Amino acid sequence: MDGPIKLDFSEKYDDQHAQRYLRKHQDGVGRRLSHWRDEQLARKALALAGEPGLVLDLPCGAGRFWPVLAEKANRAIIGADNSESMLKVAAKAQPVDVVKRVKRLQTSAFDIELPDNAVDCIFCMRLLHHIGDAEHRMTILREFERVSRDSVIISLWVDGNFKAWKRKRAEKQRGQKGYQNRFVLPAATVEKEFEQAGFRVQEQLDFLPLYAMWRVYVLRKR
Repeated sequence: MDGPIKLDFSEKYDDQHAQRYLRKHQDGVGRRLSHWRDEQLARKALALAGEPGLVLDLPCGAGRFWPVLAEKANRAIIGADNSESMLKVAAKAQPVDVVKRVKRLQTSAFDIELPDNAVDCIFCMRLLHHIGDAEHRMTILREFERVSRDSVIISLWVDGNFKAWKRKRAEKQRGQKGYQNRFVLPAATVEKEFEQAGFRVQEQLDFLPLYAMWRVYVLRKR
């Protein structure tokens, strides 16, 4: 593949966008409830992965999962993102005692600047639903397989639920126009991709079973 892969949306995260992204998950009761449920699933996934001691949070965004990752007192955390602005916002937005424990790294999920088997677990929330190209997903998954020595916790949108059905119907009615940066994937497709990249699915956790598109997978290296 020629040069590092860059997605159209990845360039937008300047300081202003990073601040907006931070506020997005704090706006209104619905967003706060959603964030609470995200945290609940994250804790459960980390427990299923055996409470890993060294975790790479990629992409970490504004660091909203850092406090959850830091709940385990002896856990080492690398907070990584492609956007320097996101890392700056995260360092200011999260509690000081939490930020002190996070080593920050600007790097891309397509080409992680860490050696093989560098971490126990890669924690990847809210990235894969932006990746519509199967080849791009495989590049990321193979990088994850290279850098994690044991597990990956990853979230994405899957089909087979009410929200996915509703979204598909809405897209049909309006027709697919212009640039798209969010994708619902058939669960069977993505599970096959996990396998091809060298993982087995240990567990799947649904945000709201049969209703919401969000699913968290706990993957183990084979």
